[in-house]
Amino acid sequence: MTVRLSDTPGPRESGPPSESRLVGGVTLLVVDDEEAFRRLTCRELARTGYRVQGAESLEEARRLLANQHFHLVVLDMRLPDGSGLELLREIRAASPTTGVVILTAYGTVQEAIRAMKEGAIDFLTKPCKLTELEAVLEKAIERQALERGNTALQRDVERLGQGQHFIGQSSPVRELLNLLSRVAQTDATVLIRGESGVGKELISRAVHRLSARAAQPFVVVDCASLHENLLQSELFGHEKGAYTGAIRLKHGLFEVADRGTIFLDEIGELTPALQVKLLRVLETGTFRRLGGTADIHVDVRMIAATNRALEQMMQNKEFREDLYYRLNVFSLHIPPLRDRPEDIPLLVEHFIRNSSVVPKRGVHCSAPALEVLTRYRWPGNVRELENVIERALILCDAGVIEPEHLPLGVRLEPTMRSTEEDGRLVTLAEVERRYLLRVVDECKGHRQKAASILGISERNLYRKLKEFEGGKPEGEPDEA
Repeated sequence: MTVRLSDTPGPRESGPPSESRLVGGVTLLVVDDEEAFRRLTCRELARTGYRVQGAESLEEARRLLANQHFHLVVLDMRLPDGSGLELLREIRAASPTTGVVILTAYGTVQEAIRAMKEGAIDFLTKPCKLTELEAVLEKAIERQALERGNTALQRDVERLGQGQHFIGQSSPVRELLNLLSRVAQTDATVLIRGESGVGKELISRAVHRLSARAAQPFVVVDCASLHENLLQSELFGHEKGAYTGAIRLKHGLFEVADRGTIFLDEIGELTPALQVKLLRVLETGTFRRLGGTADIHVDVRMIAATNRALEQMMQNKEFREDLYYRLNVFSLHIPPLRDRPEDIPLLVEHFIRNSSVVPKRGVHCSAPALEVLTRYRWPGNVRELENVIERALILCDAGVIEPEHLPLGVRLEPTMRSTEEDGRLVTLAEVERRYLLRVVDECKGHRQKAASILGISERNLYRKLKEFEGGKPEGEPDEA
Protein backbone atom coordinates (compact mmCIF):
# COMPACT_ATOMS: atom_id res chain seq x y z
CA MET A 1 0.00 0.00 0.00
CA THR A 2 1.29 3.48 -0.90
CA VAL A 3 0.43 6.49 1.23
CA ARG A 4 -0.91 9.27 -0.97
CA LEU A 5 -2.99 12.36 -0.31
CA SER A 6 -5.84 10.85 -2.32
CA ASP A 7 -6.20 7.92 0.11
CA THR A 8 -9.31 8.04 2.27
CA PRO A 9 -8.45 8.95 5.86
CA GLY A 10 -9.52 6.69 8.67
CA PRO A 11 -11.88 7.75 11.43
CA ARG A 12 -9.19 8.14 14.12
CA GLU A 13 -5.52 8.98 14.57
CA SER A 14 -4.77 6.37 17.18
CA GLY A 15 -6.15 3.18 18.55
CA PRO A 16 -5.50 0.38 20.98
CA PRO A 17 -2.31 -1.48 20.14
CA SER A 18 -2.64 -4.97 18.79
CA GLU A 19 -0.46 -7.90 19.89
CA SER A 20 3.01 -7.35 18.43
CA ARG A 21 6.25 -8.80 19.72
CA LEU A 22 8.30 -5.91 18.35
CA VAL A 23 6.18 -2.74 18.48
CA GLY A 24 3.77 -3.45 21.34
CA GLY A 25 3.84 -0.54 23.79
CA VAL A 26 6.02 1.66 21.57
CA THR A 27 4.81 5.28 21.63
CA LEU A 28 4.95 7.09 18.31
CA LEU A 29 4.29 10.70 17.31
CA VAL A 30 3.48 11.59 13.69
CA VAL A 31 4.07 15.29 12.97
CA ASP A 32 2.66 16.36 9.59
CA ASP A 33 0.41 19.23 8.50
CA GLU A 34 -1.33 17.21 5.75
CA GLU A 35 -4.36 15.87 7.57
CA ALA A 36 -5.21 13.03 5.17
CA PHE A 37 -1.65 11.68 5.23
CA ARG A 38 -1.34 12.10 9.01
CA ARG A 39 -4.64 10.40 9.84
CA LEU A 40 -4.05 7.50 7.47
CA THR A 41 -0.51 6.93 8.74
CA CYS A 42 -1.62 7.05 12.37
CA ARG A 43 -4.49 4.65 11.73
CA GLU A 44 -2.39 2.06 9.89
CA LEU A 45 0.50 2.20 12.37
CA ALA A 46 -1.93 1.88 15.29
CA ARG A 47 -3.28 -1.31 13.73
CA THR A 48 0.21 -2.82 13.82
CA GLY A 49 0.56 -2.20 17.56
CA TYR A 50 2.03 1.29 17.99
CA ARG A 51 0.50 3.74 20.46
CA VAL A 52 0.19 6.61 18.01
CA GLN A 53 -0.63 10.30 18.31
CA GLY A 54 -0.60 12.95 15.62
CA ALA A 55 0.34 16.64 15.50
CA GLU A 56 -0.18 19.12 12.67
CA SER A 57 2.33 21.76 13.74
CA LEU A 58 5.51 22.36 15.70
CA GLU A 59 3.50 24.00 18.47
CA GLU A 60 1.22 20.99 18.91
CA ALA A 61 4.14 18.57 18.71
CA ARG A 62 6.06 20.50 21.38
CA ARG A 63 3.05 20.37 23.69
CA LEU A 64 2.72 16.61 23.29
CA LEU A 65 6.46 16.03 23.70
CA ALA A 66 6.48 18.13 26.88
CA ASN A 67 3.77 15.99 28.48
CA GLN A 68 4.89 12.46 27.58
CA HIS A 69 7.78 10.42 26.29
CA PHE A 70 7.75 9.10 22.74
CA HIS A 71 10.03 6.29 21.60
CA LEU A 72 9.81 7.40 17.97
CA VAL A 73 8.82 10.52 16.03
CA VAL A 74 7.91 10.64 12.33
CA LEU A 75 8.58 14.26 11.46
CA ASP A 76 7.74 16.29 8.34
CA MET A 77 10.57 18.56 7.19
CA ARG A 78 8.25 21.45 6.22
CA LEU A 79 5.58 22.61 8.69
CA PRO A 80 3.37 25.73 8.75
CA ASP A 81 5.11 27.25 11.77
CA GLY A 82 8.72 26.30 11.04
CA SER A 83 11.20 23.69 9.92
CA GLY A 84 11.15 20.12 11.16
CA LEU A 85 14.90 20.45 11.70
CA GLU A 86 14.18 22.86 14.56
CA LEU A 87 12.10 20.23 16.33
CA LEU A 88 14.65 17.53 15.53
CA ARG A 89 17.35 19.54 17.33
CA GLU A 90 15.07 20.08 20.32
CA ILE A 91 14.21 16.38 20.55
CA ARG A 92 17.86 15.34 20.32
CA ALA A 93 18.75 17.80 23.09
CA ALA A 94 15.88 16.92 25.43
CA SER A 95 15.56 13.17 24.75
CA PRO A 96 18.57 11.63 22.98
CA THR A 97 17.00 8.15 23.14
CA THR A 98 14.01 9.20 21.01
CA GLY A 99 14.44 8.12 17.41
CA VAL A 100 13.39 10.58 14.68
CA VAL A 101 12.51 9.65 11.10
CA ILE A 102 12.33 12.58 8.68
CA LEU A 103 9.47 12.26 6.22
CA THR A 104 8.93 14.93 3.57
CA ALA A 105 7.66 15.56 0.09
CA TYR A 106 10.54 17.96 -0.48
CA GLY A 107 13.34 15.48 0.02
CA THR A 108 16.71 16.27 -1.44
CA VAL A 109 20.14 14.80 -0.87
CA GLN A 110 21.20 18.01 0.88
CA GLU A 111 18.22 17.92 3.25
CA ALA A 112 18.81 14.25 3.94
CA ILE A 113 22.45 14.93 4.85
CA ARG A 114 21.45 17.82 7.10
CA ALA A 115 18.82 15.72 8.86
CA MET A 116 21.18 12.79 9.40
CA LYS A 117 23.89 15.13 10.73
CA GLU A 118 21.37 16.57 13.17
CA GLY A 119 20.66 13.09 14.50
CA ALA A 120 17.79 11.67 12.41
CA ILE A 121 17.91 7.87 12.16
CA ASP A 122 16.51 7.75 8.63
CA PHE A 123 15.02 9.83 5.84
CA LEU A 124 12.06 8.98 3.58
CA THR A 125 10.20 10.96 0.93
CA LYS A 126 6.45 11.13 0.33
CA PRO A 127 4.67 9.37 -1.17
CA CYS A 128 6.12 6.25 0.42
CA LYS A 129 4.88 2.76 1.03
CA LEU A 130 3.63 2.07 4.52
CA THR A 131 5.64 -1.14 4.47
CA GLU A 132 8.80 0.95 3.93
CA LEU A 133 7.92 3.24 6.84
CA GLU A 134 7.11 0.27 9.06
CA ALA A 135 10.44 -1.36 8.15
CA VAL A 136 12.33 1.83 9.06
CA LEU A 137 10.47 2.11 12.38
CA GLU A 138 11.05 -1.55 13.27
CA LYS A 139 14.74 -1.16 12.48
CA ALA A 140 14.83 1.89 14.76
CA ILE A 141 13.21 -0.10 17.59
CA GLU A 142 15.74 -2.88 17.20
CA ARG A 143 18.56 -0.34 17.20
CA GLN A 144 17.24 1.29 20.38
CA ALA A 145 16.98 -2.10 22.09
CA LEU A 146 20.54 -2.98 21.10
CA GLU A 147 21.83 0.39 22.28
CA ARG A 148 20.06 -0.02 25.63
CA GLY A 149 21.59 -3.47 26.01
CA ASN A 150 25.02 -2.23 24.99
CA THR A 151 24.73 0.75 27.36
CA ALA A 152 23.90 -1.58 30.23
CA LEU A 153 26.89 -3.76 29.39
CA GLN A 154 29.08 -0.69 29.00
CA ARG A 155 28.04 0.55 32.46
CA ASP A 156 29.12 -2.79 33.87
CA VAL A 157 32.41 -2.67 32.00
CA GLU A 158 33.06 0.87 33.26
CA ARG A 159 32.21 0.04 36.88
CA LEU A 160 35.26 0.75 39.04
CA GLY A 161 36.77 1.82 35.76
CA GLN A 162 38.93 4.99 35.84
CA GLY A 163 37.16 6.13 32.66
CA GLN A 164 38.53 3.43 30.37
CA HIS A 165 36.06 1.42 28.32
CA PHE A 166 35.75 -0.52 25.11
CA ILE A 167 34.09 1.57 22.40
CA GLY A 168 31.70 -0.01 19.92
CA GLN A 169 28.10 -0.88 19.11
CA SER A 170 28.69 -3.28 16.23
CA SER A 171 27.41 -6.84 16.40
CA PRO A 172 30.90 -8.32 17.09
CA VAL A 173 31.45 -5.89 19.96
CA ARG A 174 28.03 -6.55 21.49
CA GLU A 175 28.74 -10.28 21.36
CA LEU A 176 32.17 -9.74 22.94
CA LEU A 177 30.75 -7.62 25.78
CA ASN A 178 28.01 -10.14 26.41
CA LEU A 179 30.53 -12.99 26.75
CA LEU A 180 32.78 -10.77 28.86
CA SER A 181 30.01 -9.97 31.34
CA ARG A 182 29.26 -13.68 31.72
CA VAL A 183 32.79 -14.98 32.24
CA ALA A 184 33.71 -12.09 34.54
CA GLN A 185 31.36 -13.44 37.21
CA THR A 186 33.38 -16.66 37.40
CA ASP A 187 36.96 -17.47 38.34
CA ALA A 188 37.66 -19.20 35.03
CA THR A 189 41.00 -18.63 33.33
CA VAL A 190 40.50 -16.46 30.24
CA LEU A 191 42.53 -16.43 27.03
CA ILE A 192 42.09 -13.22 25.03
CA ARG A 193 42.89 -13.53 21.33
CA GLY A 194 43.33 -10.69 18.89
CA GLU A 195 45.73 -8.74 16.72
CA SER A 196 48.10 -6.14 18.10
CA GLY A 197 46.35 -2.89 18.97
CA VAL A 198 42.78 -4.22 19.34
CA GLY A 199 42.55 -3.57 23.09
CA LYS A 200 43.38 -6.86 24.81
CA GLU A 201 44.53 -5.21 28.04
CA LEU A 202 41.39 -3.07 28.09
CA ILE A 203 39.23 -6.18 27.91
CA SER A 204 41.28 -7.92 30.60
CA ARG A 205 40.77 -4.95 32.92
CA ALA A 206 37.04 -5.06 32.23
CA VAL A 207 36.92 -8.75 33.19
CA HIS A 208 38.68 -7.92 36.46
CA ARG A 209 36.44 -4.94 37.28
CA LEU A 210 33.28 -7.00 36.82
CA SER A 211 34.56 -9.88 38.93
CA ALA A 212 34.29 -10.52 42.66
CA ARG A 213 38.02 -9.69 42.79
CA ALA A 214 37.51 -6.10 41.60
CA ALA A 215 38.68 -4.58 44.89
CA GLN A 216 41.87 -6.66 44.84
CA PRO A 217 45.07 -6.09 42.80
CA PHE A 218 45.17 -6.23 39.01
CA VAL A 219 48.74 -6.94 37.89
CA VAL A 220 49.92 -6.60 34.27
CA VAL A 221 52.93 -8.57 32.99
CA ASP A 222 54.32 -8.02 29.49
CA CYS A 223 55.90 -11.38 28.71
CA ALA A 224 57.62 -10.05 25.58
CA SER A 225 59.49 -7.19 27.20
CA LEU A 226 61.81 -9.05 29.61
CA HIS A 227 64.60 -11.59 29.29
CA GLU A 228 63.74 -15.08 30.61
CA ASN A 229 65.69 -14.70 33.88
CA LEU A 230 64.29 -11.26 34.62
CA LEU A 231 60.76 -12.37 33.78
CA GLN A 232 61.09 -15.40 36.06
CA SER A 233 62.24 -13.14 38.89
CA GLU A 234 59.37 -10.71 38.20
CA LEU A 235 56.74 -13.45 38.18
CA PHE A 236 57.91 -15.62 41.06
CA GLY A 237 60.31 -13.41 43.02
CA HIS A 238 63.67 -14.47 44.42
CA GLU A 239 65.33 -15.16 47.73
CA LYS A 240 68.18 -13.07 49.04
CA GLY A 241 71.41 -14.39 47.52
CA ALA A 242 69.64 -16.36 44.79
CA TYR A 243 72.04 -14.83 42.26
CA THR A 244 74.66 -12.11 42.06
CA GLY A 245 72.94 -8.83 42.81
CA ALA A 246 70.01 -10.39 44.70
CA ILE A 247 70.77 -8.47 47.89
CA ARG A 248 67.28 -8.76 49.37
CA LEU A 249 64.17 -10.90 49.15
CA LYS A 250 61.88 -9.94 46.27
CA HIS A 251 58.18 -10.83 46.20
CA GLY A 252 57.01 -11.95 42.76
CA LEU A 253 54.04 -10.53 40.90
CA PHE A 254 52.01 -13.67 41.60
CA GLU A 255 52.33 -12.83 45.30
CA VAL A 256 51.42 -9.21 44.64
CA ALA A 257 48.31 -10.36 42.75
CA ASP A 258 47.16 -12.74 45.52
CA ARG A 259 43.32 -12.75 45.75
CA GLY A 260 43.26 -10.57 42.64
CA THR A 261 43.99 -10.99 38.92
CA ILE A 262 47.20 -11.31 36.95
CA PHE A 263 47.21 -10.45 33.25
CA LEU A 264 49.94 -12.13 31.18
CA ASP A 265 50.18 -10.23 27.92
CA GLU A 266 51.84 -11.90 24.89
CA ILE A 267 51.78 -15.32 26.54
CA GLY A 268 53.12 -16.86 23.32
CA GLU A 269 56.52 -15.32 24.02
CA LEU A 270 57.18 -17.47 27.11
CA THR A 271 60.18 -19.81 26.92
CA PRO A 272 59.63 -23.55 27.44
CA ALA A 273 61.13 -23.37 30.96
CA LEU A 274 58.73 -20.61 32.02
CA GLN A 275 55.82 -22.45 30.43
CA VAL A 276 56.48 -25.38 32.79
CA LYS A 277 56.53 -23.10 35.85
CA LEU A 278 53.36 -21.33 34.75
CA LEU A 279 51.60 -24.65 34.22
CA ARG A 280 52.43 -25.64 37.82
CA VAL A 281 50.86 -22.44 39.14
CA LEU A 282 47.71 -23.09 37.13
CA GLU A 283 47.45 -26.70 38.29
CA THR A 284 48.39 -26.33 41.96
CA GLY A 285 48.22 -22.63 42.80
CA THR A 286 51.79 -22.90 44.13
CA PHE A 287 55.27 -21.86 43.06
CA ARG A 288 58.73 -21.32 44.48
CA ARG A 289 60.78 -18.17 44.45
CA LEU A 290 64.01 -18.24 42.51
CA GLY A 291 66.58 -19.78 44.88
CA GLY A 292 63.87 -20.85 47.32
CA THR A 293 62.73 -24.29 48.58
CA ALA A 294 59.36 -23.53 50.17
CA ASP A 295 56.11 -23.68 48.20
CA ILE A 296 54.12 -20.47 48.20
CA HIS A 297 50.36 -20.74 47.72
CA VAL A 298 48.40 -17.97 46.00
CA ASP A 299 44.78 -17.45 44.99
CA VAL A 300 45.09 -15.67 41.65
CA ARG A 301 42.75 -15.44 38.68
CA MET A 302 44.79 -15.66 35.48
CA ILE A 303 44.02 -13.85 32.23
CA ALA A 304 46.36 -14.36 29.27
CA ALA A 305 46.49 -12.66 25.89
CA THR A 306 48.23 -13.29 22.60
CA ASN A 307 48.26 -12.22 18.98
CA ARG A 308 50.02 -15.43 17.92
CA ALA A 309 48.54 -18.67 16.61
CA LEU A 310 49.08 -20.91 19.65
CA GLU A 311 47.67 -23.93 17.82
CA GLN A 312 50.38 -23.67 15.18
CA MET A 313 52.97 -23.14 17.89
CA MET A 314 51.82 -26.38 19.54
CA GLN A 315 52.29 -28.27 16.28
CA ASN A 316 55.80 -26.79 16.03
CA LYS A 317 56.52 -27.84 19.65
CA GLU A 318 56.96 -24.17 20.61
CA PHE A 319 54.06 -24.07 23.06
CA ARG A 320 53.02 -26.76 25.51
CA GLU A 321 49.72 -28.44 24.69
CA ASP A 322 48.82 -28.97 28.36
CA LEU A 323 49.45 -25.29 29.12
CA TYR A 324 47.33 -24.24 26.14
CA TYR A 325 44.31 -26.18 27.39
CA ARG A 326 44.81 -24.83 30.92
CA LEU A 327 44.82 -21.27 29.60
CA ASN A 328 42.05 -21.72 27.06
CA VAL A 329 39.29 -22.49 29.55
CA PHE A 330 37.29 -19.56 28.15
CA SER A 331 38.37 -17.68 25.04
CA LEU A 332 37.48 -14.11 24.11
CA HIS A 333 38.25 -13.04 20.55
CA ILE A 334 38.53 -9.30 19.94
CA PRO A 335 37.65 -8.55 16.30
CA PRO A 336 40.10 -6.40 14.31
CA LEU A 337 38.94 -2.90 13.50
CA ARG A 338 38.58 -3.72 9.79
CA ASP A 339 35.81 -6.20 10.71
CA ARG A 340 33.77 -3.57 12.54
CA PRO A 341 34.00 -0.39 10.44
CA GLU A 342 30.66 0.82 11.83
CA ASP A 343 32.46 1.45 15.14
CA ILE A 344 35.01 3.82 13.59
CA PRO A 345 32.82 6.98 13.87
CA LEU A 346 32.27 6.25 17.58
CA LEU A 347 35.99 5.71 18.14
CA VAL A 348 36.89 8.88 16.23
CA GLU A 349 34.46 10.91 18.33
CA HIS A 350 35.86 9.34 21.50
CA PHE A 351 39.48 10.08 20.58
CA ILE A 352 38.67 13.68 19.63
CA ARG A 353 36.75 14.24 22.85
CA ASN A 354 39.39 12.64 25.08
CA SER A 355 42.57 13.80 23.35
CA SER A 356 45.28 14.61 25.88
CA VAL A 357 47.85 15.72 23.32
CA VAL A 358 45.70 18.36 21.65
CA PRO A 359 42.44 18.94 23.54
CA LYS A 360 40.06 20.44 20.97
CA ARG A 361 36.48 20.63 22.09
CA GLY A 362 33.99 21.06 19.29
CA VAL A 363 36.24 19.55 16.62
CA HIS A 364 34.55 17.04 14.38
CA CYS A 365 35.49 14.79 11.47
CA SER A 366 34.10 15.65 8.04
CA ALA A 367 32.12 13.10 6.06
CA PRO A 368 34.86 12.70 3.37
CA ALA A 369 37.52 12.15 6.06
CA LEU A 370 35.28 9.68 7.86
CA GLU A 371 34.79 7.79 4.60
CA VAL A 372 38.58 7.54 4.16
CA LEU A 373 38.96 6.27 7.72
CA THR A 374 36.19 3.72 7.26
CA ARG A 375 37.67 2.32 4.04
CA TYR A 376 41.17 1.93 5.46
CA ARG A 377 42.16 -1.56 6.66
CA TRP A 378 43.83 -0.52 9.96
CA PRO A 379 46.66 -3.06 10.33
CA GLY A 380 47.48 -1.37 13.65
CA ASN A 381 43.83 -1.49 14.72
CA VAL A 382 42.46 0.90 17.36
CA ARG A 383 45.90 1.99 18.51
CA GLU A 384 46.73 3.13 14.97
CA LEU A 385 43.41 4.96 14.63
CA GLU A 386 44.06 6.84 17.87
CA ASN A 387 47.49 7.94 16.60
CA VAL A 388 46.01 9.06 13.27
CA ILE A 389 43.37 11.17 15.06
CA GLU A 390 45.99 12.73 17.34
CA ARG A 391 48.01 13.70 14.25
CA ALA A 392 44.93 15.10 12.51
CA LEU A 393 44.05 17.21 15.57
CA ILE A 394 47.49 18.78 15.44
CA LEU A 395 47.11 19.65 11.75
CA CYS A 396 43.50 20.85 11.57
CA ASP A 397 42.87 24.51 12.40
CA ALA A 398 39.27 25.16 11.35
CA GLY A 399 37.61 22.75 13.76
CA VAL A 400 37.08 20.10 11.08
CA ILE A 401 39.29 17.10 10.29
CA GLU A 402 39.49 16.83 6.50
CA PRO A 403 41.11 14.11 4.32
CA GLU A 404 44.23 16.22 3.85
CA HIS A 405 44.87 16.02 7.60
CA LEU A 406 45.17 12.23 7.38
CA PRO A 407 48.42 10.41 6.54
CA LEU A 408 48.99 9.74 2.85
CA GLY A 409 49.19 6.00 3.52
CA VAL A 410 45.69 6.03 5.00
CA ARG A 411 44.35 7.92 1.98
CA LEU A 412 46.14 5.76 -0.59
CA GLU A 413 45.70 2.29 0.92
CA PRO A 414 42.12 1.64 -0.33
CA THR A 415 43.31 2.47 -3.85
CA MET A 416 46.43 0.31 -3.56
CA ARG A 417 44.27 -2.63 -2.45
CA SER A 418 42.66 -2.55 -5.87
CA THR A 419 45.90 -2.43 -7.87
CA GLU A 420 46.14 -6.15 -8.64
CA GLU A 421 45.16 -7.04 -12.17
CA ASP A 422 45.21 -10.70 -13.20
CA GLY A 423 47.45 -11.42 -10.22
CA ARG A 424 49.97 -8.75 -11.23
CA LEU A 425 50.72 -5.56 -9.30
CA VAL A 426 50.42 -2.37 -11.32
CA THR A 427 52.99 0.42 -11.29
CA LEU A 428 53.23 3.21 -8.72
CA ALA A 429 52.28 5.68 -11.45
CA GLU A 430 49.06 3.74 -12.01
CA VAL A 431 48.31 3.83 -8.28
CA GLU A 432 48.78 7.60 -8.32
CA ARG A 433 46.61 7.98 -11.41
CA ARG A 434 43.76 5.94 -9.96
CA TYR A 435 43.81 7.74 -6.64
CA LEU A 436 44.00 11.19 -8.21
CA LEU A 437 41.12 10.48 -10.60
CA ARG A 438 39.03 9.04 -7.77
CA VAL A 439 39.52 12.18 -5.68
CA VAL A 440 38.63 14.42 -8.62
CA ASP A 441 35.55 12.30 -9.29
CA GLU A 442 34.40 12.46 -5.67
CA CYS A 443 34.88 16.23 -5.74
CA LYS A 444 32.58 16.39 -8.80
CA GLY A 445 35.41 17.82 -10.90
CA HIS A 446 36.08 20.71 -8.51
CA ARG A 447 39.83 21.08 -9.02
CA GLN A 448 40.51 23.43 -6.11
CA LYS A 449 38.84 21.12 -3.61
CA ALA A 450 40.52 18.04 -5.11
CA ALA A 451 43.93 19.72 -4.97
CA SER A 452 43.35 20.60 -1.32
CA ILE A 453 42.53 16.97 -0.45
CA LEU A 454 45.53 15.71 -2.41
CA GLY A 455 47.83 18.22 -0.74
CA ILE A 456 49.11 19.66 -4.01
CA SER A 457 48.61 22.93 -5.87
CA GLU A 458 45.79 23.34 -8.36
CA ARG A 459 48.39 23.95 -11.07
CA ASN A 460 50.18 20.69 -10.24
CA LEU A 461 46.85 18.86 -10.32
CA TYR A 462 46.10 20.35 -13.75
CA ARG A 463 49.45 19.15 -15.08
CA LYS A 464 48.94 15.63 -13.79
CA LEU A 465 45.45 15.41 -15.29
CA LYS A 466 46.80 16.45 -18.68
CA GLU A 467 49.60 13.90 -18.40
CA PHE A 468 47.13 11.15 -17.63
CA GLU A 469 45.12 12.17 -20.68
CA GLY A 470 48.28 11.81 -22.80
CA GLY A 471 48.48 15.49 -23.69
CA LYS A 472 50.53 18.50 -22.71
CA PRO A 473 49.17 21.10 -20.35
CA GLU A 474 48.02 24.25 -22.07
CA GLY A 475 46.72 27.36 -20.50
CA GLU A 476 47.75 26.25 -17.04
CA PRO A 477 46.02 28.08 -14.20
CA ASP A 478 48.18 30.43 -12.18
CA GLU A 479 49.77 29.05 -9.05
CA ALA A 480 47.32 29.56 -6.21
